[in-house]
Amino acid sequence: MKNIFKIITLILFLVFSANIVSSKENFFDEALKMYQDKEYDDARFLLERNIVFNPKDAKSYLYLAKIYNHEENQRKEEYNLDTALLIEPNNEEAILMLMKIALKKSNYAKVKDLSETFVKVCKKLCDENDEIQESLKNIEPKNES
Repeated sequence: MKNIFKIITLILFLVFSANIVSSKENFFDEALKMYQDKEYDDARFLLERNIVFNPKDAKSYLYLAKIYNHEENQRKEEYNLDTALLIEPNNEEAILMLMKIALKKSNYAKVKDLSETFVKVCKKLCDENDEIQESLKNIEPKNES
């Protein structure tokens, strides 16, 4: 009788574990579809749920930041971008988004620092950095001595 109880317990554990593993991906995939359909509240809920099961998922933090960008909540956007970069320091999209926030805040020193990192890691969004650097040239005061 004890062996049957152990077997049933083991089977239940394996089934429960399999459900958790499969739900990790399902939450993000569903959230991404909702984000693409502009269902931001539902997407945010699923992304936050995904983070509970997978706290080191940089993509979830990045998409939360994108949602907060749409909602114009810069504090939460920046928090999620910083978290994404802690997990994945070479995330070019997160770096680029932080550069744009720093530019809005007129924090040109931070933009330059982020740009140096961005140039080293960019693969897809390299042209975006050129645009930001060009806009910095137009903003920074010229030294007329």
